[in-house]
Amino acid sequence: MLMMSPMYWLFALPGLLLGMLAAYLTKSAFAKYSQVGARSGLTGAQAAQRMLQSQGITDVQIRPIQGFLSDHYNPRDNSLNLSPSVYGGQSLSAIGVACHEAGHALQKAHNYAPMGLRTLLLPATIAGQNIAPILFMIGAAIGSVGMLKLGALLFAGAVLFSIVTLPVEWDASARAKRYMVESGVVTAAEYPSAAKVLNAAFLTYVAGAVTAVLQLLYFLMRSGLLGDRRR
Repeated sequence: MLMMSPMYWLFALPGLLLGMLAAYLTKSAFAKYSQVGARSGLTGAQAAQRMLQSQGITDVQIRPIQGFLSDHYNPRDNSLNLSPSVYGGQSLSAIGVACHEAGHALQKAHNYAPMGLRTLLLPATIAGQNIAPILFMIGAAIGSVGMLKLGALLFAGAVLFSIVTLPVEWDASARAKRYMVESGVVTAAEYPSAAKVLNAAFLTYVAGAVTAVLQLLYFLMRSGLLGDRRR
């Protein structure tokens, strides 16, 4: 019911278009620099390990997982989980992505505060994303303003998570850009190409945050917490 509203799409469409653009740019940059081998000859897994070791970090597990660009760092078991094309790839794309994930491991080792906050927000975020739409659908169907407001408040937690994610991801890329050169993973001449993959990937988080904020504004308007609900 909510998604059939023209007003919903007025709020949702900008984030949707930005998300599509970000996904296109990320995949294009990854594909382009997947064809460019690094002079070091290192795989993504080896590059991440060298970068971490250069900073005295030796207790991070680096393991392969299935999926395309499914790479992520798990702070609970201190592991880097790399997709096949990144784990065994020897391209600048593979190295850039792997070193970005290694940047998250450095954040944990250095007690980077925003990362700790994001980890704390995760349970509430999952609950908000799953429950808020249901509350909105039921609230809209039965005309319950209270249920709409509760849904908006729950969804606000997911929005906060998206916003906190931005400095976390930017900082991880900044660490990768710095230490991949200092540790000899890439040369100064190769650095701009590897950085382009990281810059494109960051746009996906920007798109996610913009989408979440616009959806929250719509939910707040529908619940009467923002302006006149009759509008």
